[in-house]
Amino acid sequence: MSRGKVYETQFGKMYQILLNKVLKKERTEEEFMQVLLWFGGYTPEQIQEMREDEYCSYKDFFDNAPCLNPNRTLIKGTVCRVRIEEISDPLMLEIRRMDKLVDELANGKSMDKILRKPEEEGHS
Repeated sequence: MSRGKVYETQFGKMYQILLNKVLKKERTEEEFMQVLLWFGGYTPEQIQEMREDEYCSYKDFFDNAPCLNPNRTLIKGTVCRVRIEEISDPLMLEIRRMDKLVDELANGKSMDKILRKPEEEGHS
């Protein structure tokens, strides 16, 4: 899927694609929703409204986020053979961060590890 195509894909369709990925691995929609809420600062009601709005794109999800979680910058590693830390396009960076979280959820990582928190100072 090209950048433009993923940016303009209806949010409701992307939601379903990502949800299906986690459901196939026996994770729940509630866990997936928790990831979305953590990432963008939305309420469940706002997510539902965006899912139902045929004009709401995946780009809109990121652009209109009430409060992007500052700890999302702790998401590192590779997605689709691309190192997240090396992505220069701001929107693609956020999309790949979300992809990484969904991959981790689908791969069985615990929620406390997926929803990053800064390491406490003084602890190793």
